Amino acid sequence: MGGYSSEINISLKSGNVVYNHLDKAKYNPFRVHIFREKWVVLDDNNNEYPIYKEDFSFVLNNKKVVFSCVFNAIHGAPGENGIFLSYLELLNIPHTSAPFYQMALTFNKRDTLSVVKEYGVQTAVSVYLNKGDEINLEKIIAKVGLPCFVKPNNAGSSYGISKAHTLDEIMPAIEKAYQEDSEILIESFLDGVEVSVGVIQYKGKIKVLPITEIVSENDFFDYEAKYEGKSQEITPARISKETLIKVEETAKKVYSVLNMSGFSRSEYILVNCEPYFLEMNTVPGLTEESILPQQAQAAGISLKELFDNAIESSLNSYK
Repeated sequence: MGGYSSEINISLKSGNVVYNHLDKAKYNPFRVHIFREKWVVLDDNNNEYPIYKEDFSFVLNNKKVVFSCVFNAIHGAPGENGIFLSYLELLNIPHTSAPFYQMALTFNKRDTLSVVKEYGVQTAVSVYLNKGDEINLEKIIAKVGLPCFVKPNNAGSSYGISKAHTLDEIMPAIEKAYQEDSEILIESFLDGVEVSVGVIQYKGKIKVLPITEIVSENDFFDYEAKYEGKSQEITPARISKETLIKVEETAKKVYSVLNMSGFSRSEYILVNCEPYFLEMNTVPGLTEESILPQQAQAAGISLKELFDNAIESSLNSYK
């Protein structure tokens, strides 16, 4: 838990929830903080023990401890973008996320959209910019229209995202997004119902969890709406059976074509009952209040079962 991004505190919350719900009779878990300045293991008294990066081990009571599996609860870099996972894979240490390439791909919104579009999945119209690119606002508006969304290409938890209603609001939104990332996306506004869809590997099969409808009190599902109670999260979503089937089929298709495994939570906008894919989160929030655990509960899966399944799936895939 932890990480190098703006999502560090959310990751620490998720990681502690995982730690508290793991079956202590079955596992011997340790909390590992991955920070830029240090990698450490914490014991129950919050004493710190340094991680040795050559083999991801530590010493406790004069005994070297190595890990059978790593539960990845790092939102953002380096856990969600594949960097830390590639390190674990070099060391042949199982982890609960998808392989590092799939994590890197899905963390990059532009590249994810380019893949799913090839399989007929509907998405918003978008413009992609690198920092330093010439910005032609008239050309951008001609393509995506107003209002539009401006977002960092590689970031989560709605950090750096703005909804621009007028021409004058686009440049400040671009500057805000560039504070989080050197690559940004400008997307057309999709007018419809927003739903969040959890897809996981559960007991060896791809499982679509009960779908959550997002009703934000703010202009969109921003940080306040996600983490400060400024939204309603209604599970199951208030959609027709026909629309439900379309969303489930699309979500399962996206999970499969991206060669995903482990956790995922993707956002869709339903426009005239048709699902439009926005993005995928591969290390979604795992607190009791987070959307994916709510969905698991609605499916009759406890946090203990959810986390146990992730570890068992990881160990079985490495076997």
